[in-house]
Amino acid sequence: MADEARQQVQLQDFSSIFSLKGKIAVVTGGSRGLGLHSASGLLQAGCALVFITSRKAKACEEACAALNALPGLQPGAKAISVPADSSKIEGIDALVKAVSGYTDHVDILFANAGATWGAPFGEVPPESFSKVMDLNVKSVYYTIERFAPLLLKNASLANPSRVLVTGSVAGIGVGSLGKQATFAYSASKSAVLHLARNLAVELGPKGVLVNGIAPGFFPSKMANELMKQAGGTDALSKSIPNQRLGLPEDIAGTVVYLCSRAAGHVNGGTIVLNGGGEWGKTKL
Repeated sequence: MADEARQQVQLQDFSSIFSLKGKIAVVTGGSRGLGLHSASGLLQAGCALVFITSRKAKACEEACAALNALPGLQPGAKAISVPADSSKIEGIDALVKAVSGYTDHVDILFANAGATWGAPFGEVPPESFSKVMDLNVKSVYYTIERFAPLLLKNASLANPSRVLVTGSVAGIGVGSLGKQATFAYSASKSAVLHLARNLAVELGPKGVLVNGIAPGFFPSKMANELMKQAGGTDALSKSIPNQRLGLPEDIAGTVVYLCSRAAGHVNGGTIVLNGGGEWGKTKL
């Protein structure tokens, strides 16, 4: 009976459950906003290499300089600038080639690059609708597809690689309407979250977990104008149950969790980062 009792209270060591020590990550759209905060979290959680990519080389270099100046990183850990245009297949291929020049595998891919467009119903230019759908959905698929060989290289069911995609609460509920309606953005974010579910089923048995993140309002270059039109930061904060907008640590912590051993049984999921606002009147 004593042996049985001891077995029932036997504990495991969870001290490193959120550690990303030695992992290699790629963050698209990583030079600013949510992508940069996520990259900061990945490095501080122990990643050895974090590749930062966006269209503008200067922005990538500035981001990497800031990331590499962070205190307490693992010895030798660093962020590396690999500018590329993820909206084009040739840009994605160039990105994969550049990353492959440094490493033969990737443990974490955060497909975060995205765009939006606002216009009233009946005034949305077809080329703008296409641009948003192409970058927010099609390029995400092809980024994951092209990185698959690197993601699968060291992946296993016991130690899976991770893919994250950035959705939005606008892809779960209703986004902004009126003068700055975001029809294409809302549709694209709903589509990319469902794309993640399909890829989770496809890649899960091969050792790659795929999940989505659906942020609400986080102060950023993309969101600031929408926040003004929605009443400003004070009004938006009051409409959210926990009475505030998103903070950098909210996105960084979620990304670290989903990429760590702690989320080893999370696949095809969507984590909503909106303080409960999706149940109220908050709109994107």
